[in-house]
Amino acid sequence: MSRTGFSATETRAVVSLASLYMARMLGLFMLLPVLALYARDLPGTTPVLVGLALGIYGLSQACLQLPLGILSDRVGRKPVILGGLVVFLVGSLVAAFADTIHGIIAGRALQGAGAIASTLMALLADVTREHNRSKAMAAIGASIGLSFALSLIIGPPIAGWAGLQGLFLVIALLAGVGLLLTVYVVPTPVAAPHAVVRSRPLGELLRGALADRQLQRLDAGAFVLHFIMTAIFLAVPAVLADTLGIARETHGRIYGLLLGTSFLLMAPLMVIAERRRRVKGFFIGAVALIALSLAALAGAGDGRYAIFAALWLFFLAFNFLEATLPSLLSRSTRRENRGTASGIYSSFQFFGAFCGGSVGGWTLQHAGVPGVLALCAALAAAWVLWSLGMRGPEYLRSITLSVDGDTPLAEVAAQLDGLPGVREVLVVAGESIAYIQVDDHFDDDRLHGLPVRPV
Repeated sequence: MSRTGFSATETRAVVSLASLYMARMLGLFMLLPVLALYARDLPGTTPVLVGLALGIYGLSQACLQLPLGILSDRVGRKPVILGGLVVFLVGSLVAAFADTIHGIIAGRALQGAGAIASTLMALLADVTREHNRSKAMAAIGASIGLSFALSLIIGPPIAGWAGLQGLFLVIALLAGVGLLLTVYVVPTPVAAPHAVVRSRPLGELLRGALADRQLQRLDAGAFVLHFIMTAIFLAVPAVLADTLGIARETHGRIYGLLLGTSFLLMAPLMVIAERRRRVKGFFIGAVALIALSLAALAGAGDGRYAIFAALWLFFLAFNFLEATLPSLLSRSTRRENRGTASGIYSSFQFFGAFCGGSVGGWTLQHAGVPGVLALCAALAAAWVLWSLGMRGPEYLRSITLSVDGDTPLAEVAAQLDGLPGVREVLVVAGESIAYIQVDDHFDDDRLHGLPVRPV
């Protein structure tokens, strides 16, 4: 088995979870380009209520990511994922059959209550080895970005063909696809005994995650990144339509082209950063590029090529950061508290989206498009300063071991977990393989006498 290649379980996990992310994110994002237009026909609609319908999912997501992330540490990842998808499906049906804007708001809030992003991220980290985790997280980040681009392209024609009700029914169908993927395709990790025996009290887990300076920087980064991403979509459509005179029905093609081509450079940048162990430097550079591209966009005037160049640089940096932040988070936590830390991270992420919409809308009303872009550029500049003190990721060594078929997997996991220098142990149901992550102090001779052998 190649040290740098994905195992069969890792490949299955990455493909299935990326597909699950795409199905769910398409359901959330497809409404963005159409809800404001189609909600006008609903009784009692006002611009404030339409904005609330767009952003309320972020608030309910932010409130529930942490509790569900903690719950996944206790009862397992897949039960939480299945429950969240059922809630998301019910919310989609509530919105589909609503005949007022208030019903749409209730459905969107229920969609957000299926807050499983942190649990999905923790599960992916559980079933991937350290040296493959960045590539796995990059695949998830790419799937989210791709789903965002696809949603802007396919949302309007679906709504034009089937109306708002039909669009919500399509979203419910996507939730059903996610349920099938979770039950039949997503792998189930076997928890090592220490996950229960040495499980720390909830208050201790929370205090540890909230007090960790590294996690604080990552959480704040998630907040700022998604604040900016939401806020600029209050400004960029106006730039394309009013400044450049581009018809609004063609905006989806532009977003798709910018996101798609930026992916082509983002992936090599991720590989270079990892191989040269320059993740921190690339990360700070990407944050600085966000600030510079937004400042350039604000000062581009009516220059078509300057606007497109600034937007392309923004999406390049955004894609890199969207993939790198979860990777850094997973490498800054251990299995026993990863769900809790991921829940806090996702809460900041979604609350940033909610604040980006509300604060960005207020700024747009009082300061116009330049004010929104200036606000986002200033936040990115502050993020650069805040990131200077972050730690680069720790580089651990992964060892793949073949397990004696007659030995209980839980017993093997306990023996490996007790060895000095072992940072994490993973044994997957259905395989006689164990993966361990070790630091520089680990002595391979300690494996002698155990019912395992290196692969």
